[in-house]
Amino acid sequence: MSPTSHPAHDAEDLCPAGRQLYEQALREGWIQIEDAASAPCLVDRGLLHPSVEDPSRLAPVAPVVALHELLRASEERIASEWRRKERLADTFAPLMQIDTRRPLTADTPAHRMHSGSDHINAAISRVMAAADQEVLSVQPSTHKSEVHEAAQAISLDRDQALLDRGGRIRTLYQHTQRHVPFVMARYEKLEGNVEARTLDEVTDRLLVVDRSVAFIPVSNTPSVALEVRHPALIAFFVTTFERLWRLATPMYPDTVRQPSLNGVTPRQRAIAALLVEGHTDAVIADRLGMNVRTARVHIAKLAATLGSDSRAQLGYLIGQSGILDQEG
Repeated sequence: MSPTSHPAHDAEDLCPAGRQLYEQALREGWIQIEDAASAPCLVDRGLLHPSVEDPSRLAPVAPVVALHELLRASEERIASEWRRKERLADTFAPLMQIDTRRPLTADTPAHRMHSGSDHINAAISRVMAAADQEVLSVQPSTHKSEVHEAAQAISLDRDQALLDRGGRIRTLYQHTQRHVPFVMARYEKLEGNVEARTLDEVTDRLLVVDRSVAFIPVSNTPSVALEVRHPALIAFFVTTFERLWRLATPMYPDTVRQPSLNGVTPRQRAIAALLVEGHTDAVIADRLGMNVRTARVHIAKLAATLGSDSRAQLGYLIGQSGILDQEG
């Protein structure tokens, strides 16, 4: 098979020739460069690299390292799309404020800015009143003190009304919300087709109603929201949600506890992945929805489990332990 006849495939797939050569390289420690010509995907995906000892050979990259790099690339693509979304919102927000001076016509895209919690809740309630299918929601770390009780009551009423009409609600939270009484109490009050899952990291707030209307924050400002009705943007939001949903851990109605592996908890594995990327304690805490003190406690426990005496050694031991190569 020549390089030109090599079939195209995604990064998460290995062609038969590539899998065979990679397995051979892992067993023997190297393969000849000319042998890899039939599977250029191995070099392109970073699974093989030139050998330091012999330029005519290619050495394999450890699977745990290769997997981590591919996962990080995937996460960066998702993050890049969300940053693009935020830049678009920032660019068009002032333009749409000007445009709201004119009445909307049938040919005018219905993207509207809503400022203030009362106006945002009123807009969501109007859309929810006409909904009868499904609501998709992403909720980052939230404390009860941040949620007005009256707004929470309104939210519960409109959610229950949708469920009574035969609709469905799915919500993604951060793992830090799994044991928050305020969050769980919400589900005890709702009756109907409701599901919740959690991830270590989620996107910014997102609400998609009947796959036709979405609400997103503007510039990370809770008091300003953008109502989106453009089909292409709605499709992007739904696709992103569905991909994250498949990766998430069930929280309600059936709570699934992620098992510890080799004495390392799921939360510590998430921290380990960010540590090897070189992030500071403050960044790790922010991304995982916890305070810095809690993050440092987890880091200290991880270091003790792996037998690390320093931050630099901890990164090395994480790579050697294989914990990032295991699924919780």
